[in-house]
Amino acid sequence: MAHFRTGCMVCGKPLRYLELPEQHECSYCHRVQVTNALCDDGHFVCDRCHSLGADDAIEQYCIRTKETDPILMAITLMQNPVVNMHGPEHHFLVPAVLLAAYCNVTGQPDQKARLIATARERAGMIRGGACGFMGDCGAAVGTGIFISLVTGATPLSHREWQQSNLVVAKSLETIALHGGPRCCKRNTFLAIQGAVTFLREHLGVTIPLSPTVTCRFYDMNKECRTIDCPFYPVR
Repeated sequence: MAHFRTGCMVCGKPLRYLELPEQHECSYCHRVQVTNALCDDGHFVCDRCHSLGADDAIEQYCIRTKETDPILMAITLMQNPVVNMHGPEHHFLVPAVLLAAYCNVTGQPDQKARLIATARERAGMIRGGACGFMGDCGAAVGTGIFISLVTGATPLSHREWQQSNLVVAKSLETIALHGGPRCCKRNTFLAIQGAVTFLREHLGVTIPLSPTVTCRFYDMNKECRTIDCPFYPVR
């Protein structure tokens, strides 16, 4: 994604350079490091995160964040230039932010690294373009990866197997009913919302979720459905 190739990677605002270096927390990996540059809103992105690939950035951020709202996590990651407007990185982004939120809410932050690493491996099996070529959006499959990991499902499980398949079915139906063409941002938001509802109704775990989601990326999507998208900001 080339939205913030100049200025701040997080918000696009101009950088200001400090007379003396200061210690600040990286907005992506949350490590405290010395920097000479911040944006007007105080964002700082370390050199390591500037050079990470999309899956690396997603994994590192989700392991370290204390955020509990997966929509806010997703938007933060989408603002990173290594996360493209469309692409298979969203197949990993969905279960990663959901797992991070789940572990933070349930008091299991020590489990995040293991679970997210496994989600990354599984998401890597989903091919780009699966939504159009196979009728199976990777964002929806990402919700199945999430539920499978938190329930410990395997192909031989009973209730856990059912839950993993059911969440994908519900997510995929919602995504499909909004119509094409594909939009990885829209489908990601829909998948996350559906998974949070499913988690509350079927597993009794409540994850906080932004009540209103406004897309910040529509101007980069030439196929944007504008007012036909529930996240389009202009009504």
